[in-house]
Amino acid sequence: MIKSGHRFTVSMQEAFPQGCVFVPGSIAEGMDYDEKTKMRTPARDKVTGTRVYQCRVMDADEELGARSREVMVKLLSDVQPAPPVGAFQPVEFEGLTVTAYVDQKSGRLAYSYRATGIVAPKTLAEVRAGKAVS
Repeated sequence: MIKSGHRFTVSMQEAFPQGCVFVPGSIAEGMDYDEKTKMRTPARDKVTGTRVYQCRVMDADEELGARSREVMVKLLSDVQPAPPVGAFQPVEFEGLTVTAYVDQKSGRLAYSYRATGIVAPKTLAEVRAGKAVS
């Protein structure tokens, strides 16, 4: 049985079939809020204990039409990731996982994305040569 909160490994093609573009200035440290103390503290991933940063991207999927295309991806990293590209340029995620959940406000199925890295997409020549962008 699959337990609530399970993280499914997905490829970029599965999560973002048409790709996604980086929203400038959107990489920031995730914060947790403690109801008892009313304080915010840097977020840590519940599974790995790694610090959590957040990154916004725009999903390029044309099937979304006029719906919101902004997606938040949590980046698990010990140091704040640097943007690998300029504003509104394509990006890809390494170690991408998705967790399905029911949004309490809307009652609809929603997804939470996590990744271990954010990189510039490979060029066609790099894909053919089997090399990654550094």
